[in-house]
Amino acid sequence: MTNKILLKFAKKGINLSPSAYEKIMEDNDPLNLTSSIIVKLKGDDYKSKDLVSVSGEIIDKIKGELGLSKSSEDKPKVSEKPLVDIKKTEKPSEPLINSEKSKEKPFINKKENSTKRNVETAPKKIEPKKPASIEDSKRESDKKEKYTNEIIEEVSEKVSDTKVQFKRNLTKSNVEYDFKIIQDTSKKSYTSGEIENLISYFQSRYEKLHKILSKRPELRTAQKVADIEEAQTELSLILMIRDIRTTKNGHKLIEFEDDTGTIPILFSNKNEELFREAEKLVKDEVIGVIADKNGDLAIANQIINPGAQRIAKKEMDFGIVFISDVHIGSLTFLEDAFNRFIDWINCEYGNEQQREIASDIKYLVIGGDIVDGIGVYPNQEKELAIKNITEQYNEAARLLGNIRSDIKIIIAPGNHDASRVAEPQPAVPEEYAKALYELDNVEFISNPGVVSLDGINVLIYHGRSFDDLVMDIKDFSHERNDLLMEELLKKRHLAPIYGERTPLASELEDYLVIDEIPDVFHTGHVHINTYRKFNGIHLINSGTFQTQTEFQKIYNIEPTPAEVPVLHKGKYKHLKFI
Repeated sequence: MTNKILLKFAKKGINLSPSAYEKIMEDNDPLNLTSSIIVKLKGDDYKSKDLVSVSGEIIDKIKGELGLSKSSEDKPKVSEKPLVDIKKTEKPSEPLINSEKSKEKPFINKKENSTKRNVETAPKKIEPKKPASIEDSKRESDKKEKYTNEIIEEVSEKVSDTKVQFKRNLTKSNVEYDFKIIQDTSKKSYTSGEIENLISYFQSRYEKLHKILSKRPELRTAQKVADIEEAQTELSLILMIRDIRTTKNGHKLIEFEDDTGTIPILFSNKNEELFREAEKLVKDEVIGVIADKNGDLAIANQIINPGAQRIAKKEMDFGIVFISDVHIGSLTFLEDAFNRFIDWINCEYGNEQQREIASDIKYLVIGGDIVDGIGVYPNQEKELAIKNITEQYNEAARLLGNIRSDIKIIIAPGNHDASRVAEPQPAVPEEYAKALYELDNVEFISNPGVVSLDGINVLIYHGRSFDDLVMDIKDFSHERNDLLMEELLKKRHLAPIYGERTPLASELEDYLVIDEIPDVFHTGHVHINTYRKFNGIHLINSGTFQTQTEFQKIYNIEPTPAEVPVLHKGKYKHLKFI
């Protein structure tokens, strides 16, 4: 215990005086107190000189600010409750976690393989360490979105006094992976930022989505705008949205275009069902429209999204863990919880059932923001424990390097990573993350990216476009990001709105079109864990390993930290490490 506490302070550049150390050790839970004290000491109230030899008086002051007594005699007894009370979480009326358990823009040119795992360091059936709380639910029906949850929550003991060496550079793995990168745009950026690139970008978007929509029975006879005859009364069109307006009577008047011309179409609020669908339309998306034409006025009868057809269930005899938004380097990074997660994935933490799940894990997918970054937002340096981007990635490598060697790690970037801001983002560059690149069995991929994990196709997208959808579509929220994922699948585009909060690079090809429907759609960014199953597709947002930030406080966003989703042999599992 002594060495662990001193090491935690040393790693943050803090030295304790003997009196300070004694006051920390007086506490009933000195390890948790240590984490709280470090956050306080690295804040604005203390200078570098205060950290050379932290006095006992400073520790007393911080303990007072934390609402703790200064003397061990005054402290209440530690409760013997479990680490987490899963039931004591505020959720919306519909469950968030469920389981199987104006801008002007130019347009287009107007002319199973089951793989048995050979784990070198398979866990022995021994007494477990403290538990990770698990929420494991089975979805009763895709059509009725009602779920039953089985909560496993119990206190266990330490697995072993001697930890197994799992470091990836020390232990080679004999596991065979059927791993393929299906889509990676890291070396496919050809944009120069000129107007011709933007024209090619929107032409690519239109052509890709036109190809998908033209397979719909209602649109097989779709025509171009320029081919509409004056006396024609029925329209079947595939169009891109140019502008959306609301009339004085509350109808929606949407200006559409294709590669031959433009046409305004009215969506009447008297057709309530169609109008509700029209309220989900956003600029720059491509849809099919069936309309009646009376003279110069066209009135919509039907909206046809590209859609996501139901996919067949695939068998899997292994596990995939999904995390994102770890934010290593931030003062609010939950290092203790992340270390518990690593202990669990190494089969050294949790009860027997939880460790059995861990022993089946074959892949770890990290969906962006593995580090907190530098200069991402104004005054960010005040909230950083590590103020150098390379050192942040070095720390990430140290932590991930302790994960056992038979797990392949796939890392995609987010808006906090050292990749370009505009999407699609190339993979995290080796220039900044050399230490991560030196780890065995780590794969780097772009955002977005698609990988096949033993036949399970996973679409990885960090999720920045959620911010645009929440602002533009009524009734959508960050908390229900599972509904946002479903909407993006229906639109078959990861960031349909061009030129707003989500920076998009005008590549010669639009790489954010969802060409093929995945088995798993994994996102992050909003720090709120959600899960649902839509048309056989697992929609997973993996949450975060960071407590609430100042930005989130402003917007009243409540994160769900240290909650880890696992797809275990085709079933969704939910673990908590805090």
